[in-house]
Amino acid sequence: MLACAACAGVVDAVLIPEVPFTLYGDKGLFKYLEGVIANKGHCVVCVAEGAGQNLLEDDSKANNAGTDASGNPILKDIGTFLKGTLKQHFRDADIKYIDPSYIIRSIPTTSNDRIYCKILAHNAVHGAFAGYTGITVGLVNTHYVYLPIPVIIQAPRKVDPRGKMWNRLRASIGQPNFY
Repeated sequence: MLACAACAGVVDAVLIPEVPFTLYGDKGLFKYLEGVIANKGHCVVCVAEGAGQNLLEDDSKANNAGTDASGNPILKDIGTFLKGTLKQHFRDADIKYIDPSYIIRSIPTTSNDRIYCKILAHNAVHGAFAGYTGITVGLVNTHYVYLPIPVIIQAPRKVDPRGKMWNRLRASIGQPNFY
């Protein structure tokens, strides 16, 4: 998501779970968005799943939701929460909320996607015929490789809030800290 937001050139704010943010106050998200809207006439906010969980109302049912079938925590929906809160704060604005999970699944595959998936499938079958278990196939530095699943899933992928990628993104879109 970070690379897409940086490359798109239209994103004004990015919210991720690793970086806390507030909505109100001088350093809040809404104050920043007010300035962006005043300057550009519109704004685009990109929100990662899991961002702003601390802002959502404490609902005992939601807090006890547990985990999904994969063992991942069931997160509260920040997207619908932000849409409602933005509508309350920016009463005259036309707020659009786009959940990309359905958009991504609804477009046809490209020829490159089909070729890539076929190569991955062929390599997975070759790995199975060779007797490998507990592996997945991936592309690493232009080479198709077998990757051990336990190594891939041993640690969750997280953005380093002090790392180059996050700071590069913030610099390219001009986003301040929202806390």
